[in-house]
Amino acid sequence: MAHETDASVGGLVRGALEDVRELFREEVALARAEMRHELHKASGAAVGFGIAAVALTFAAGCLVVALALGIATLVEWPAWSGFAVVAILMAVVGAVGYAAARRAMSTVQPLPRTVHTLKENFR
Repeated sequence: MAHETDASVGGLVRGALEDVRELFREEVALARAEMRHELHKASGAAVGFGIAAVALTFAAGCLVVALALGIATLVEWPAWSGFAVVAILMAVVGAVGYAAARRAMSTVQPLPRTVHTLKENFR
């Protein structure tokens, strides 16, 4: 009779270990899926930052001289005043691009479901 008790206890322990192993596998799979999803969102935000940076760089390089001198010539102001107007316009465009990318980045959450399920499972 002691042998049957040992076997059933061993079976219970083995079953519990298999349950823990399966739970761990499911948590890892959930973490991987969430990481892929969050990395996709983060890469979208990074693309937004990159586009904003490239746009600002080309805008600064190509339009500063043409617009600044054009404005200064058009209103018969000194050249520096034309550059000041263009700099303000470029700052507005940069701020809008930065705000859009920051808004996209704020939606990225590090493994929300995995953290929740781990908390639930190990209470």
